[in-house]
This record gives sequence, C-alpha cells and structure tokens, in this order.
Amino acid sequence: MTLTQSDIDRELARIRESREKARAEGAPAADHPPRDFRPYRSSVLRHPKQPLVAVQGDPETVELHTPVFGRTDVTAIDNDLTAQHQGEPLGERITVSGRLLDSRGRPVRGQLIEVWQANASGRYAHLRDQHPAPLDPNFTGVGRTLTGDDGSYHFTTIKPGAYPWRNHENAWRPAHIHFSVFGTAFTQRLVTQMYFPGDPLFAHDPILQSVPEPSARQRLVATYDHDLSQPEWSLGYRWDIVLDGPSATWTEEGR
Repeated sequence: MTLTQSDIDRELARIRESREKARAEGAPAADHPPRDFRPYRSSVLRHPKQPLVAVQGDPETVELHTPVFGRTDVTAIDNDLTAQHQGEPLGERITVSGRLLDSRGRPVRGQLIEVWQANASGRYAHLRDQHPAPLDPNFTGVGRTLTGDDGSYHFTTIKPGAYPWRNHENAWRPAHIHFSVFGTAFTQRLVTQMYFPGDPLFAHDPILQSVPEPSARQRLVATYDHDLSQPEWSLGYRWDIVLDGPSATWTEEGR
C-alpha cells in the first residue's frame, strides 16, 4: 500500500499524543529521537542494531583511514558558496552566521564547519538527485570555514528550495542546510540541519518531527536577523550551534 502524506500526518499525531501523555505522567524530556522512528521509513531499515565496536590500540589509527585536511586547505572564499563559479547563482542570496559554543556558552575556536545544500530549485548537484528541477551551473552547494577565536562562523549562500523525497507519496522536505562540525578529530564529527523560520512543511516532515521535544526542534530553526542583512545584497540569518548540555543542538546520531 502506498503511504500518503495524510497517513504520515496521522502517524505523527499519534506519536505526539503518546509523547505528551508520557510527559504529563512524569516521563523525562527526550531531545533525541529513537533510531527507528517509524514515520521516517528508512531509519527503520538502516539504524544500527548491533553494539558499538570499541577501537583497540591507538585511536589515531582510525583517523588514518579518513580524509585529513589542514588549516591551509581552507581558503578565504570557501565560505562563500556564491563565488565558486564564473557566474552568479540563481536565487535569494543569504548570509548565515552564528557561533559554535559548548554547554557553558564558551566559544569553540578553530573548528572546521562544512555545509552542503540544495540549490534554489531544491536540487542537489549530485548524481543520485534526479528529480525534475533545474541544476544551476553556478552553484555547487558546498562550503566550509574555520570558527574564529569567539567561536563565530559565517557563510554566504543561496536560500535552498524545498525538494521531494521518497519517504511516502508527495513527501517534501522543508528548506534546510546541512552542517557538519568535526571537533578535534574526524572521529568526533557531528552532523545536523538548519531550517528557516515559518516553513509550512515543518509539521509534515518526519525527520524534523522525529525530534521529541518542541524546544529541541526550535533550536534547529535559524532566526532572521536584519542586522546581518546587507543592503541590496543578502538577507541575514543567525544560528548558533551548541555542542552539549541541556541546550545542545540536535545532531543526527546513529542516522
């Protein structure tokens, strides 16, 4: 049987009711979703089912099997996704800025942050994305930067479009930007997503709705900041990433 958006919405509503009942009965808040969140169909099929394997010996041997980048590899324009090609990309130019913080609000400096996203039409520059939206020859949709001494980061890009995915019939993902934070080693990599305020697809998205607590979901939504907007150039959004503690940004653990 083909699942429709209405089927998923009803399933999400039942889960919300169950969560609210459990909280009313004294259950603790749970910011992280179950790894087999049924409305997010592929998570049921691909979440880890075996215990984690402990690394024996020197942990650095694991890192030797992953890409290794140095500080000099991050150039001055890597954080400007609109300046990577000969022409201007199509779409609404935006500035995304914020700080990388620990649980006590202290800045985490010198950390590599990478982003990737769809273009303004909701299409990724990737062979596996074949849905009928136009590619933009002047927009690849990837960038990176290092946080400053105050934990700050800054990206110039294009606001991504919503796009269809095959979780169920007529499924659409809200506009979002993927963020990756590498920490002090590549084995510490954290991945999350930043959303845009007021998106009508929030209530229908199983990935965002898998995050149990409304306050935790809200921490994934950027804030429009007019002071970050630049005259005749871009609109500004502010989004801080908190690594741990009660105000931590949700990360895609085990996804």
